[in-house]
Amino acid sequence: MKIVVIGGTGLIGSKLVTKLREHGHEAVAASPNTGVNTLTGEGLAEVLAGAQVVVDVSNSPSFERAAVLKFFETSTGNLLAAEAAAGVGHHVALSIVGTERLPENGYFAAKIAQEQLIEKSGIPFSLVHATQFFEFTRGIADDATVDGRVHMAPVLFQPIAGDDVAQAVGRAAVGAPLNGRIEIAGPEQYRMDEFFRQALAAWGDPREVVTDPHARYFGSELSERSLVPGDGATLGKIRYQDWPGREATGK
Repeated sequence: MKIVVIGGTGLIGSKLVTKLREHGHEAVAASPNTGVNTLTGEGLAEVLAGAQVVVDVSNSPSFERAAVLKFFETSTGNLLAAEAAAGVGHHVALSIVGTERLPENGYFAAKIAQEQLIEKSGIPFSLVHATQFFEFTRGIADDATVDGRVHMAPVLFQPIAGDDVAQAVGRAAVGAPLNGRIEIAGPEQYRMDEFFRQALAAWGDPREVVTDPHARYFGSELSERSLVPGDGATLGKIRYQDWPGREATGK
């Protein structure tokens, strides 16, 4: 099966391409540095020729509210139009658990706009909603740092390893279209403040983690279940304490 992975040279995309090839699929990594640009349309018709499935794990280079919205609307619109012309039968997109719960978050709002385009496109689709990746732990801590202290809300937090994300997205890609969504998360739930307290300690990071019920997560105040999946989510197998990058993340 020919599967084109948009964003195929990035964190999740590169893992996904490897896994698909290991299972005998013709997985093609598509990104600007391979000559495929979803913002301009460059290379789309050529790379999609003969493809049965397209997986979009691309990301915006800017998280500024207007820029990220423009990225996902333009990129997804161009991609869906090219898929329709090529006769692609399944569109898979990676999104985020809780997008609909934090509409004031500019990035989440852009992902909602992306999903709405996919749902209205007429192309059979599957949406994979993932919790936060282990690989983003350092960035989350840095964004939450105020005057040298890391402010975290004591809410539920269930991060997942990038390898488990790629595994789940790969299963969705080779399966029948869901015309709906699945949720994926790590195998263990934590309190967000306690998780980051442990994570920073493992890095040898001296910053204090402050438990703050009003702490902002990329601009949004969180409720108890803002970032965790509902019942029936698919859980990854890799625990954070067993993840090889647990200590290297902070270096």
